[in-house]
Amino acid sequence: MTKMGDWHEYLMERLADRKNAISYLEVSLEEYQEDGDAPFFLIGLRNVVDAQGGISVFAKQNGLDPKVLLGLLSGECTPQLDIFISIVTALGGRLAIAPLKAADMSEREQEQNYLVPSQEVEGQSFEVAPNSQ
Repeated sequence: MTKMGDWHEYLMERLADRKNAISYLEVSLEEYQEDGDAPFFLIGLRNVVDAQGGISVFAKQNGLDPKVLLGLLSGECTPQLDIFISIVTALGGRLAIAPLKAADMSEREQEQNYLVPSQEVEGQSFEVAPNSQ
């Protein structure tokens, strides 16, 4: 009878390859942009770090503070862009900005996709809208 491993073992084997890890993070980030589930995204990031040797090894190899990395991956501290960039760079990747839709989308449709929802801060409302030229 063939021995079957579990999903986590399979995932760790796949994510040990840096190209697979980068692809996995790309999909995780796309999903985060759609649903805003930061804890789920951080689980994906933690999976990649674990597959690359774990927090201690990954931090040491890439000049990161293990406590800061652990705080980020556990959701205990506010995620910092520079730590995320360090992780992606260590995997041989980079962050990029890409349009949300195909090139055939009208300019008006593109502007609507990049609107930032209004936020209330101490009773004041702020909105960011696209530049009109």
